[in-house]
Amino acid sequence: MAERAASVRVRTTTAATLVVAVALGLGALALVALVRASLADGVEATVEQQLDALVAQVEAGGMPAGDPDAEPDDELVWQVRAEDGRVLAGVPGLPDAGEGYVVDDERADAPDGRRVEVVVAASLEEVEDSTDALVPPLLVGLPTLLLLVAGTTWVVTGRALAPVERIRREVEQITADALERRVPEPASRDEVHRLARTMNQMLGRLQDSHERQRRFVADASHELRSPLAGIRQTAEVAVAHPGALPEGELAEAVLEESVRLQQLVEQLLLLTRAGAGAATRQEVDLDDLVLDDVRRLRACDDRVRVETGDVGPARVLGDPVALGQVVRNLLDNAARHARTTVAVGLREAGEGVLLTVEDDGPGVPVEERERVFERFVRLDEARARDDGGSGLGLAIVRSVVEAHGGTCTVDASPRGGARFSVRLPAPPAAP
Repeated sequence: MAERAASVRVRTTTAATLVVAVALGLGALALVALVRASLADGVEATVEQQLDALVAQVEAGGMPAGDPDAEPDDELVWQVRAEDGRVLAGVPGLPDAGEGYVVDDERADAPDGRRVEVVVAASLEEVEDSTDALVPPLLVGLPTLLLLVAGTTWVVTGRALAPVERIRREVEQITADALERRVPEPASRDEVHRLARTMNQMLGRLQDSHERQRRFVADASHELRSPLAGIRQTAEVAVAHPGALPEGELAEAVLEESVRLQQLVEQLLLLTRAGAGAATRQEVDLDDLVLDDVRRLRACDDRVRVETGDVGPARVLGDPVALGQVVRNLLDNAARHARTTVAVGLREAGEGVLLTVEDDGPGVPVEERERVFERFVRLDEARARDDGGSGLGLAIVRSVVEAHGGTCTVDASPRGGARFSVRLPAPPAAP
């Protein structure tokens, strides 16, 4: 066992043994006290019975006859005394109550008019002997029972901690390059089993996150390499063959690729921010964001018609900048794929808000409707690059929406193209 597991084992065994020792010690003291009190009560009852019998005999007119062989230190002795202290019957002397005897007395009136005192004394020696007889078994039994408790606790705790130690050893071997490993799950359906299962679920999430991160870094590196390579190739041609490029073409090529590079970096930063959750939470009029971006799209792209007849007032709680990027990415994506028309709808639905963006383009195949939300995914690679698409727009949309507690899906539009639906929760009602 490791040091930490052993310390838990020792502490548990020690605590259990101490608790049982205190309980047994108090129980033993209580047992001895109860036995002694019970036996003493029995002796007192015997004294009272003997005293009542002697008093009754004296008052009936007969002086009780004493045992000629009785001794003052016998277990049960008695006396009948006259008022002047003379012993009329019984043993010549009685022990005092403080000498280990129970002593009781009572006055009686004899038929001849004499007033006498009847005294009875009983020894507590048997009580003490019986009480003392309990001590040796207790002195032997209690330590034996404590050893049994300690041993049982030690074994049971060791077996309970064994799966924890196996889990610890396995976790110690898990690194960033071995996230596929899992901790052993014990067969017992107890807390340790649930702990192991939870750890395996956590490791699975870490593995998925790590794999997504690696793919993201690889894809981002590839995407960043393309504009940099374009700039370098154009510059190398200009250096190797002065005058080969028309005047201004080098600057235009560098500017175009630089803009593409800037947009890609900005989208990467926005995607990272979206993954961290909405930074600002405030009430946002989503219809204002939609109409503002529709005006932008109409001003910069007269190729498609944008319909807003189904846009109604809707308010959500979130980050206005991030939500504005959601609207822009959806509209740009729809405009990029539409043949003639983009339709935008916004309304309150149930306890939330529903935003839809449709186009009459080629649509999204059923088998690709989840994949389009992955990073750097382009269903039409050539056209997407020519249009400046980075493959991050829809990934940003889903990340931002999920950070706001919503959902984003895509299905077929009645117009023949794709319909993207974003559902966001409505802000809580004011108290």
